[in-house]
Amino acid sequence: MMRGGMGNMQKMMKQMQKMQKDMQKAQEDLSTKTIEGTAGGGMVTVVVNGNKEVVDVAIKPEVVDPDDIEMLQDLVLAATNDALKKMEELTNETMGQFTKGMNLPGMF
Repeated sequence: MMRGGMGNMQKMMKQMQKMQKDMQKAQEDLSTKTIEGTAGGGMVTVVVNGNKEVVDVAIKPEVVDPDDIEMLQDLVLAATNDALKKMEELTNETMGQFTKGMNLPGMF
């Protein structure tokens, strides 16, 4: 006799719902975090939040050369990409814990 089939299904649904809640909370926590990216040895600092929005840019005055705007643009770009990459890694780390060890089709 196959007993407990429905009970297992309900248990699994409960676990899925809990996981969804936990994932939502983790995403909310992430969106409040900020990460700093730098370039030029800290001459340019860019801060992004968990929603991958740039929230702050700091440029040290000594790196500002009116004759070399291109270098400054490159530093801002590099610092922004650095910050975004770090935030991406943090996001993958945080959200990855939910999919680890699970074989759910359609979920990566």
